[in-house]
Amino acid sequence: MKKVLKVSVGAPMADGLARARAAMEALQAGRTATPHYAVGFESLSQLLAVFTPKRLELIALLREQGPMSVAQLARALQRDYKNVHGDVKALTEWLAIERNDDGHVFVPWDEIDFRVPLTRLAA
Repeated sequence: MKKVLKVSVGAPMADGLARARAAMEALQAGRTATPHYAVGFESLSQLLAVFTPKRLELIALLREQGPMSVAQLARALQRDYKNVHGDVKALTEWLAIERNDDGHVFVPWDEIDFRVPLTRLAA
C-alpha cells in the first residue's frame, strides 16, 4: 500500500473530524483503521513558503538516494550546510521527511499529494 502525505490548503475541519470518527468507529468494531497522513495550510502562500523549489529538490533527492546525513545531503545538493539544515528542520516539522535511528534523514512517502482548491484562492 502506498504511503501518501496529503498537503492541502484550507481543508475544512469537518473533513478531518469525519476521518477521525471513522477511524475510531473502525477500531471500536475491531477493524483496522485506514491510515491518513495529512498537513494543512491556511493559505497558498503559507504552503509555498514551506514547500519551496529548493526543498522539493531536497525531497526528490532523498527519495531517490535514500537515507543520509544532513552533511551528505548538502554535498549531494551542492548547497550550504546551514541552509540545508534549516530546510531539513522545516520539512521535518511539516512531516515531509523524518529521521531514522541513526539520525539520517529520509522521505517516508511514496507520494506527496498537493491540493489547492481554486475557491480558496479567491477567498
